[in-house]
Amino acid sequence: MSGASLQSGPSLQSGKGHRDENFPVASVLIAPRYRAPVMAFYNFVRFADDISDHPTAAPDEKLRLLEEMRATLAGESEASPEGVRLARVCAERDLSIQYGLDLLEAFRRDVAKLRYRDWDDLLDYCRYSAMPVGRFVLDVHGESRALWPANDALCAALQVINHLQDCGKDYRDLNRVYIPEPLLAEAGIGVEALAAPAAGPALRNVISGLAARNAALLAQSRTFARGINDARLALEVDLIQTLAEDLNAKLMRRDPLSQTVHHSKFDVARLFLGRLPAFAFHRLAGRR
Repeated sequence: MSGASLQSGPSLQSGKGHRDENFPVASVLIAPRYRAPVMAFYNFVRFADDISDHPTAAPDEKLRLLEEMRATLAGESEASPEGVRLARVCAERDLSIQYGLDLLEAFRRDVAKLRYRDWDDLLDYCRYSAMPVGRFVLDVHGESRALWPANDALCAALQVINHLQDCGKDYRDLNRVYIPEPLLAEAGIGVEALAAPAAGPALRNVISGLAARNAALLAQSRTFARGINDARLALEVDLIQTLAEDLNAKLMRRDPLSQTVHHSKFDVARLFLGRLPAFAFHRLAGRR
């Protein structure tokens, strides 16, 4: 980055890597020939996410750094090393930079937009914050764009799960609330309920209601993996779908303010091994 950004940019980094995410990112399931573009995309997105989520950086500074990343990815600057690397990978592999630009729009919204009015408003955010990730990975693998509707449903569902898991932390640290405010008002509570050590019955009902609505997205994406030609990517998508369904079910029962609604490594391994026979059966049946 430029001189000013080198001083301010790295200090905004969370230190979080792809192995720390809630869902697999560039896991060993991805074929080695596809890992470089996936990791270039991930590193670009991770840095932008760290900027937008920094708890003390000024909004104007966040927006300035995000604009540096946009300008670099668009070929107007070389201020962002992450942008330079992603732009180079996209040029070498004939991939669109639009996915990265869409993600930056989501991060700009994270800086400037702290409340959401309804489910459709939340899904519009997911259109920029989540769906481009899966679309990019599909393009890297040369998969059909006919898979986009299933991809979009799964990616949006993953984003909603993250929002519900972290609803207390997002409010306390960033004053950011993805749960639509009118739903809280209808339940007779305000956003300050998210700061409590445990969710009361009204907030629990709102969260479980959103998880129930999210289950419809997961139903739309259930057959996504079966349409993917690359077997390794199909297995990763099937695992992500399985993890998402399990977490979403937990959100219908558990309180994310006071209870764990995340997977341990043991949970991931257990769910993966439990799902593997069914995946293999459907894979073989679909190829006959």
